[in-house]
Amino acid sequence: MPDPTWAGAPVERVAVVGAGLAGCLLAALLGRRGIAVDLYERRADPRTAGAERGRSINLAISARGLDALDRVGLADQALAEALPMRGRTLHPVRGALGFQSYSADGTRAINSIGRARLNHALLDCAEKTADVTLHFEHRLTAVDADTGTLTFAEGGTRQADVVIGADGAWSAVRRSLQFSEGFDFRQDFLPHGYKELEIPPTPGGDFALDPGSLHIWPRGSSMMIALPNTDRSFTCTLFWPKAGPGGFAALDTPEAVTAYFAAQYPDAVPLMPRLVEDFLRNPVGSLVTIRCAPWVRGRVALLGDAAHAIVPFFGQGANCAFEDCVELDRCLDAAGGDLARALPRYQERRKANAEAIADMALENFVEMSDRVNSPVFRWTARARHALERAVPGYVSRYELVSFTTVPYSEIDGRIRRQDRIAGAVALGAATGAAAAAATLRRVRS
Repeated sequence: MPDPTWAGAPVERVAVVGAGLAGCLLAALLGRRGIAVDLYERRADPRTAGAERGRSINLAISARGLDALDRVGLADQALAEALPMRGRTLHPVRGALGFQSYSADGTRAINSIGRARLNHALLDCAEKTADVTLHFEHRLTAVDADTGTLTFAEGGTRQADVVIGADGAWSAVRRSLQFSEGFDFRQDFLPHGYKELEIPPTPGGDFALDPGSLHIWPRGSSMMIALPNTDRSFTCTLFWPKAGPGGFAALDTPEAVTAYFAAQYPDAVPLMPRLVEDFLRNPVGSLVTIRCAPWVRGRVALLGDAAHAIVPFFGQGANCAFEDCVELDRCLDAAGGDLARALPRYQERRKANAEAIADMALENFVEMSDRVNSPVFRWTARARHALERAVPGYVSRYELVSFTTVPYSEIDGRIRRQDRIAGAVALGAATGAAAAAATLRRVRS
């Protein structure tokens, strides 16, 4: 991909649109390089206005996210405010709970943290960074990719040498590019949506469930999950069809909600005193995968969900967006700080990785909602963990995604190579055992 036509021109001011997780991290990274950054956000400052209720989806921050946060000195703070989850606890309709460890030795964990809490920390970090200026209640309506002119709903325009859209799946920056010639855009909605509920602390102030686990109520075509919070509550998220039997639209009365949960989630109902109120009040969010290209056009670039929104079933949305920021920072190093050279290389290095994790996230919905109940799945998981303990260097796909920074696009190829090697080892062992048995029979005869 060639460098933009403005390559070589000085970059004195960058506009980052979207003060969510990725936008704040990127602003801090750029500001630390001495680049003047204007960080624009359509909302009021969430540190004073509060988070949007019912749409947070707790984050599962893992190795990729922690690596990125460490670059701005926030990894330790994030871990101090998070709860480690070392596996999944499965809640059947009837019968005993089951536990599936994320790693062979049971020690590795993904970390549950509230989106709002982490966003506040990143906003503080960006605000304290020299050369970064925050602008709240600035709703972008258009951006000119040729000139870097931003137009806001509140009136007036602002100018930037480079505009980077980190404004989420419904990106206003991307919308300004979408209908230009040669811009490819695709959005795929699942027929499912999501709704958040809560399991509060027990009357004695303790966790109502094991806080060291991600809890899943798998029900085939739907599920509920629960992640622990530091206030000893759990954020529960329903992933259900929007319509049809067992869908959100079908439960529109208190009696219908109560009856359905009693049938499908009987162990959770006593733990959710505000179940009916929260269910009928909280909104239903959409689950979408967005793919587009190019991510860089003129003086405009896209990053995070604005470039590649994914569904949340691998817990990698924020981790992937943070990796975008890290990769762009690396490309700036390689380009001697020249954004015109760095941005095209950032796209080249990240596009395949974004496509790979988007596909894996879609696949993981089927695993979490259905396959985890299968005896075959459970046997396969135990076999993979046994291989990890027995074969040096063997790592499961889940561990490669969650506990390493191996590029997403390389993971499936590595798994195939591992499986071929493991198969050859197993075949060799079986052949050796057969030969030994034949020798033993000859000796005995």
